Amino acid sequence: MTSTIEGIRESKCDELGKNNSKICCQFCPSIILNPRAGTLVSREFPLPLIVKKKNDGQSKSETSDPSSVEVEDLKDYWQVDDMFHFENISVTHTVDQIKYLGCADCEVGPVGFHDLTTKINYIALSRVMYKDSN
Repeated sequence: MTSTIEGIRESKCDELGKNNSKICCQFCPSIILNPRAGTLVSREFPLPLIVKKKNDGQSKSETSDPSSVEVEDLKDYWQVDDMFHFENISVTHTVDQIKYLGCADCEVGPVGFHDLTTKINYIALSRVMYKDSN
């Protein structure tokens, strides 16, 4: 039996481990990454649960105590080495050397994070959907 990452590698990656289809927001038609812009990596990181901005412009996590934010331990990500490879992405304020990434169009997120120490971006596989390039 193949591991989860190996199954993903076979179905969603080209021969170099790059995404073979468009990576899109789950909540709107926005394209986040074009094909071959991200590389599949396994890296454990606790990503806060997805929140949607309220009508007043604040998210649930911005109005509550930061230490009480619920997280999901994720380990499969698309690594994007250059912020300019994104098609549509929003970036939050800094929290402990991390900036969280969300959809620039519908403002749902986080779908990933930007590590300020390495300048590398990560998009969680489970927080996006895929569309063929056709």
